[in-house]
Amino acid sequence: MLTIDGDRFLLDQTPFRILSGAMHYFRVLPEYWRDRLEKMRAFGLNTVETYVAWNLHEPRPGEFHFSGRLDLVKYIETAADVGLKVILRPGPYICAEWDFGGLPSWLLKDANLQVRCMYPPYLEAVDRFFDALLPPLRPLLASNAGPIIAMQVENEYGSFGNDKHYLNHLVDSLRSHGVDVLLFTSDGPRDGCLQGGTLPDIFATVNLAFDAPKAFSKLRDYCPRGPLMITEFWSGWYDHWGEAHHVSADGNNSIERSIQTLDEILAAGASLNFYMFHGGTNFGFMNGANLSEPQYWPAVTSYDYAAPLDEAGNPSPRFWAYREVLKKYAPLPEAASIPSVPKHAFGKIKLTESAGLFASLEALSQKQSSVVPACMEMYDQDYGFLLYRTHISGPRPESILHVHDLHDRALVFLDGHYQATLERETGNEQTSFEIPLEGITLGLLVENMGRVNFGPHLLDRKGILGGVTFAGQFQFGWDVFPLPLNDLSGLRFTRLDGTPPSQLAFYRAAFDVDHPADTFLALPGWTKGVVWINGFNLGRYWERGPQKTLYLPAPLLKAGKNELIIFELHKAAQLAVEFRATPDLG
Repeated sequence: MLTIDGDRFLLDQTPFRILSGAMHYFRVLPEYWRDRLEKMRAFGLNTVETYVAWNLHEPRPGEFHFSGRLDLVKYIETAADVGLKVILRPGPYICAEWDFGGLPSWLLKDANLQVRCMYPPYLEAVDRFFDALLPPLRPLLASNAGPIIAMQVENEYGSFGNDKHYLNHLVDSLRSHGVDVLLFTSDGPRDGCLQGGTLPDIFATVNLAFDAPKAFSKLRDYCPRGPLMITEFWSGWYDHWGEAHHVSADGNNSIERSIQTLDEILAAGASLNFYMFHGGTNFGFMNGANLSEPQYWPAVTSYDYAAPLDEAGNPSPRFWAYREVLKKYAPLPEAASIPSVPKHAFGKIKLTESAGLFASLEALSQKQSSVVPACMEMYDQDYGFLLYRTHISGPRPESILHVHDLHDRALVFLDGHYQATLERETGNEQTSFEIPLEGITLGLLVENMGRVNFGPHLLDRKGILGGVTFAGQFQFGWDVFPLPLNDLSGLRFTRLDGTPPSQLAFYRAAFDVDHPADTFLALPGWTKGVVWINGFNLGRYWERGPQKTLYLPAPLLKAGKNELIIFELHKAAQLAVEFRATPDLG
């Protein structure tokens, strides 16, 4: 058991400094869990930390998934097998640059929803999730000779709220489910955060990228005694679409200040968790977003994080630089050679078939009728796209079409022909056109670019939230086509004649692989869309960058024939893509 003795931790009555690294099981394929965990151990860590993604485990109310990529028990057992203790952060909210901070999107169907507080329907959902999550973990607790030495209560709660009744409810829930290991909170090292996010009888920790002595001083204002612990030492940073690629949290693209901060942390005798040690990938539509009013910033597909182990599991320069600091304070295992997972450049692949979106609606969606264009969650849809259609009578002179409160990006079509792109990012919700005598069919294809994962704007419903007006007149009576794109098997592809189709479309190619290996998909000449390999959603691409390649792990490939499908929202300048041996994250 992990206990506290004065200003130090004891593990089974022996002094213990936590040297931990974050690696989220849901961002890494199970076939690679052991490889990454063994590299953590070789680096010198004694613990691995992971969040739990509620939205993956309970995609529909009462429907739970804990197998395959979501086999949390197996992940924890694998960590124990390679000699690592485990810190678990079960949420229910996790932030993590993950869609809705890990909260399931179906919560948003409640028009009165409040999260992360004593709102009864939210608490009922949390309790049901804990009822499913926690019992299988009890044998893995340190009190039962298992590897889980600590669990977090909520996550950086002081950055959001101050409902201590809510925090105590979570503590009571954990304890009532038999969680008798050390509980802790983690918050920013600021007065408001520590006042709102801590509890008197729960161990408090802080999160930071730099200025460790200042953070420790602030923590001591609220917790005069106890071990010093950094639950998130931000060892890198994440990217949004349209930004420059980050190597450091301060944007200077240098790791020197981070190395100095690590030395400060260890010199103070503190324990720490590298966030991230291995970031992995936001596969599918699971990236989150940030909102600094009025600017909306969706995160990219890669969660490389400029971490010590890169997205593909290879040691980065930060790995070796941090290790030089760590060995001053702790005995380390021999790590002269850390094996890299093989990478291969499979070369160019031609896209030979296509299927238009509009012609495929019946195969991809079930039409719903709606008086007004409602948000995605009201149609029981979680991720992907929504197509809204209505008829506007004519004739009418050129006037403004306004899509009110658009979340997040819409392609406008008039009688099936592309008209304009509207974006929440830029605040552009309007375009203009005239309507002929016979009227016109208006189509709005809206993309969910990722729900806000941090701050006061978590209730980030997707689609059209405020209605649609033309010349100031609200338009009623819509056909709505939910497009989660979680099953493409119904698509009927036709042979391409060498030129891209004029309508937005799905493209397909078959390609052979002799020996599967990790690779990186580059899409030069393509604009924006989504990629599937053998039915698995790799994630989004966008010419805007900074990310220019998508990581394709070898376990997603098969020896022999493989299928590539691309949903391109705009245009493809060439009907080919390239599999490369190295990534380009900008």
